[in-house]
Amino acid sequence: MAPIALVTGSSTGIGLSAAVRLAQAGFEVVATLRNLDKAEALRARAAAEGVRLDIRALDVASDSSVSQCVEGVLRSHGRIDVLVNNAGAGFLGSLEQTSPEALRRTMEVNFFGVWRVTQAVFPGMRERRSGRIISVSSIGGLIGQPFNDAYCAAKFAVEGFMESLAPVAQKLGIHVSLIEPGAVRTEFVNNVLATNNGAAGEVGAYQPLLDAYLSRTQGAYDSAQTGDDIARIIVETATTAQPHLRYLTSDIVRGMAQRKYADVTGEAVLALTRPALG
Repeated sequence: MAPIALVTGSSTGIGLSAAVRLAQAGFEVVATLRNLDKAEALRARAAAEGVRLDIRALDVASDSSVSQCVEGVLRSHGRIDVLVNNAGAGFLGSLEQTSPEALRRTMEVNFFGVWRVTQAVFPGMRERRSGRIISVSSIGGLIGQPFNDAYCAAKFAVEGFMESLAPVAQKLGIHVSLIEPGAVRTEFVNNVLATNNGAAGEVGAYQPLLDAYLSRTQGAYDSAQTGDDIARIIVETATTAQPHLRYLTSDIVRGMAQRKYADVTGEAVLALTRPALG
């Protein structure tokens, strides 16, 4: 019997690629997204790759949506062997530009959504004493990035949650892993830059710093990894006998993380991020 994988945020980018790649690897994949009207690209990719997906609605920001989806998957498939927490929402703005509503929305999707879905899936894995929880984090969950205060706060929270859960889960037969990409060329980044996702207007003092940051980071995205690159690492994490807690997805990300871990004062982190502001 094929193992069952549930993937959140499958409409585009990493989630779409992960759903297709897991299906190609022999999983029966439940690919979920908040709005089923936006499943065209997912369906088209699955058809082009010759794989079948069970596509369902799941809004990670809604308790009722999460419980209904997970209960429905358990009724249909009997279990969930692998959970891929991928759904996320970016936010770009300074502290002063971040409204309480924007902060809550960013935390709701990126952190509380991961908590909700994991909490819904975990009991079945515990009862079977097997399962894998794979959460897509970010270099922004390890090293704070300028103008990403709210987003990085959410990803740091995911890192703390998963790192705390991992040893207990392992004793119960469940593997917990974090996928930590740097720059990835997906619609996610374009959407954040195009909409600013609710920033409460520009504060003049920040504009030169923001312009310098965007100019500096654009080069990173020109040569960034793709959603498929990250999806292959997710498949590796889902299939290897003993998955790691952390998967830093590129040499650049590994180098940044090593500098942070080697310097307990935090000065190495600021030396990494200050230059982006000009």
